[in-house]
Amino acid sequence: MGNVALSVVIPVYNEAGSLEDLDTALRAVLDRIGEPAEAILVDDGSRDGSWQRMVSIGNLDPRYRMVRLRRNYGQSAALAAGIDLARGDYVVLMDADLQNDPADIPRLLATIREGFDLVSGWRKDRHDAYLSRRLPSEIANRIIARVTRVPLHDVGCTLKIYRSEFIKDVQIYGEMHRFLPALVKQAGGTITEIVVSHHARKHGTSKYGINRTVKVMLDLLTVQFLGDFGSKPIYILGGAGLASVAISGITLAYIVFDKVVFAKSLIESPLLLLSVMSFLVGVQFVVIGLVAELIVRVWHESQGKDPYRITTIHEQDVVALPVSAPDHAPA
Repeated sequence: MGNVALSVVIPVYNEAGSLEDLDTALRAVLDRIGEPAEAILVDDGSRDGSWQRMVSIGNLDPRYRMVRLRRNYGQSAALAAGIDLARGDYVVLMDADLQNDPADIPRLLATIREGFDLVSGWRKDRHDAYLSRRLPSEIANRIIARVTRVPLHDVGCTLKIYRSEFIKDVQIYGEMHRFLPALVKQAGGTITEIVVSHHARKHGTSKYGINRTVKVMLDLLTVQFLGDFGSKPIYILGGAGLASVAISGITLAYIVFDKVVFAKSLIESPLLLLSVMSFLVGVQFVVIGLVAELIVRVWHESQGKDPYRITTIHEQDVVALPVSAPDHAPA
């Protein structure tokens, strides 16, 4: 990772009004930390002049690295781009709208150095509309925590810090950034959470809506399937197939028993058709499971493709160093 202790990755999408205040707050925090650090801002296809402001800010501080994506790929892809370029031993993810407070970064850094691999922020006192933002978030958090068995109060909070070796091993696509704690846990990481500040939005408009809840639920199914059966899909597909074949066998045995003992006609009962259909479906499930096994093997042996395309990286050719060091080292 070089000599960079901390990387702060921030996706930016139409946040021109927030960037100056974000720069002021972030630079103050990086100065206070007093360790080599960098801030990677990823412009995810903004159309409001965010990139121009990012370049102006980056020209004033060598710790900034400004990345511009070719178009709007979504938050997960923007985070993935920043994570891939991060050089720090620890990686902080946060939003650019100033609802996350950069002042919480030192506490996150101190907590992860206690031996954790991920420290998640908990927006205990949220300043969002209840029906459109907080209520769907509360419901989603409870479902996600129960299904993934990751006991976090606020899975959707972007403000988190990761040990670099864990976050760089995770492929982020779709809306999967919400499930990074589950993916870290599946990789054997240790997780905790701390209460962080949350502020009402001052500039721009929210990019989130209640319609994202459906996407989150579908991605939850994907994450859980990949976590439990991603490396051995034959277990769930083959299991379903064998269960279907077993139902077919039981049904067929009952039909034969009914025919022999009670002399009932096979034509009068729909069970024969059910038995045949169950057998065919079972065979198809097993075959699909075997095909899925082949796909998984090919996928593991091939090189993955990044879910984004970068057009520009703007940074000064200077080693990332703190602007000023504190009088004494932090505890």
